[in-house]
Amino acid sequence: MRFADGPGVHCDVHIDADVPRVWDLVTDIGLPAELSPELRRVAWLDGTDRPRVGARFEGYNHHEKLGEWRTVSHVVELAEHRVFAWAVTDADGRYGEPAPDPAKPMATWRYELGAENGGTRLRQSALIGPGRSGVTLALERWPDREEEIIAFRLKELRAGMEATLHGIKARAQGRASA
Repeated sequence: MRFADGPGVHCDVHIDADVPRVWDLVTDIGLPAELSPELRRVAWLDGTDRPRVGARFEGYNHHEKLGEWRTVSHVVELAEHRVFAWAVTDADGRYGEPAPDPAKPMATWRYELGAENGGTRLRQSALIGPGRSGVTLALERWPDREEEIIAFRLKELRAGMEATLHGIKARAQGRASA
């Protein structure tokens, strides 16, 4: 896969809990910071404390090769009990000039929920780009390794999603951790 193709990844899980219970968990932006290997902490910006289209939140991340950085995410889609999506921007210019425009994100993340067999089917997905990120820095340094770099990053994202989804499942089904 090439960067220009808009690489992405998704993971699904069935949860033995109703959609409203799972929705409450996926719209708690602080929960992934407790479950993800990369996201460390999250806070709403602009005086809001809940998702709504246009709302912003900052995330603090850590990666062993990239160090630590802050992102600003913009809620770009919200359909109660069905979809929660946000565009991640590099508002601080960590990967070049500051890029606060959610129309040109570093990545776009999305949760999709649907009723399934008395519970909920939860899908988490991420699309990389088109904005600058750690991936684009690696591609600039090693352009001949594009497919390898993208495959590696998608593998990392998948592992983080699986950890997050299994943590959400455990909490929704009444267990404290996965």
